[in-house]
Amino acid sequence: MSWRLEAEPLRGLPEIEPGADLASLIAAAGVEIGAGDVVVVSQKAVSKAEGRIVRLAGVAPSQRARDLAAQLGKEPEVVQLVLDESVEVLRAERGVLITRTRHGLVCANAGVDRSNLPDAGLACLLPADPDASARALRAALPGRPAVVIADSFGRAWRLGQADVAIGCAGLRPLDDRRGTADHGGRRLAATVDAVADQAASAAALARDKAGREAVVVVRGLERYITEEDGPGAAAIVRPLDEDLFT
Repeated sequence: MSWRLEAEPLRGLPEIEPGADLASLIAAAGVEIGAGDVVVVSQKAVSKAEGRIVRLAGVAPSQRARDLAAQLGKEPEVVQLVLDESVEVLRAERGVLITRTRHGLVCANAGVDRSNLPDAGLACLLPADPDASARALRAALPGRPAVVIADSFGRAWRLGQADVAIGCAGLRPLDDRRGTADHGGRRLAATVDAVADQAASAAALARDKAGREAVVVVRGLERYITEEDGPGAAAIVRPLDEDLFT
């Protein structure tokens, strides 16, 4: 069986302000969205709407933040935000700060980002609960399409970034194919497809990150969409007792 995948960005969305009604903006964008579609929304748009924007001038760096900032060549205020958003610092060397966030995500700078903001003195934090954000957005959208909240992550041992799902509702985040057979009849022992992450990456290839295309509708994933919201992107985070590297 073959499947066709399509990704259509929503163009012309306004600058997202704190308190913005994302569902209304998406519904008014003029793109037909069905119940079998996946609406992929950039983390930055969700964070802006939820007011997860911090002015650096109001951040008081701790001594630890100052020490790390001097070591890494970063601004102490930004490092303090990273520490505040993290439960553990995993690496701090060669100008890179890798942490485990309160969400369980392992990423650079705890997702603290300063790009695509209206003021150079601002920083953007990840949503406090990306899965809850995805569920709320799904409930507010006409037809209750699946929702993925996506962010760009680096990958260990590979260059470049790829978008992954940090929040998800109505989409099976993982497709566990273990126990099924391949074309030759051999039993699969390790195949678990990262559906939500791949939906996020497909959307990233269709949009211009500098062009206010913060929302992409991905079509063709109906077989993974569920009536219930499901476990969310939290189900993708590898349990600590299975982590061989940190």
